[in-house]
Amino acid sequence: MSDFDDHQDDSELEWDKSKSQIKREMQALQDLGKQMLNLSREQLDTLPISDTLRRAIDESHRIRQHEARRRHLQYIGKVIRQEDDIDQVRRSIEAFHAGSEEHTRRHHLAERWRDRLIGEGDTALAEFIDYCPGADIQHLRNLTRNARRDAEQQKNTGLSKKLFRYLRECIDEGEQS
Repeated sequence: MSDFDDHQDDSELEWDKSKSQIKREMQALQDLGKQMLNLSREQLDTLPISDTLRRAIDESHRIRQHEARRRHLQYIGKVIRQEDDIDQVRRSIEAFHAGSEEHTRRHHLAERWRDRLIGEGDTALAEFIDYCPGADIQHLRNLTRNARRDAEQQKNTGLSKKLFRYLRECIDEGEQS
C-alpha cells in the first residue's frame, strides 16, 4: 500500500460530511465556547476541560476588538473540537443554567432527599451514602438532626435549607465524576 492510500483511509470520514454540515458543527462548538466565556471562574474550574482550552478562554477576556474576538472564538471552537468529552462539558454547562433541565432535575432530587432524610432518618441516610459515597456522614447526620428538630418545633431557622444546600453540593459532585 502506498502512502497515498494510508492518507486516504484516515480522511475518509471527512468526506462523508458536507461542507455545510462541517460548518454547522463548528458553529455549534463556537456557541459552546461563547457559553463558556459567560461562566464565572468557579464554574470554569469545575469543567472537565484541558489547560489549552482554559488558557484560550482566559485570553479571550483580554481581547476587546470585535474582529479579534470573532477570530479568537473560532480558535476556541477548534480547541473544543479536540477535547476528550465534549458531551460532558455540555452537560456541566447546562447544569449551571438555572432554567436547564439538568439543574431542575438535580434541584428536585436534592429536595426529595432532604424530605426523606428529615422524615425517615437513618434508613434514608444509608441510601443517600450509597448514592453519594463522597458525602461526609457525620456532617450530614448533624444537618439532618438539626433540620428534623426544626420541623418538629415548627420553626424555620434555615437549617432545612442548609441541609438542602449540602445535599445539592454532594449530588453535583457525585454526578460530575
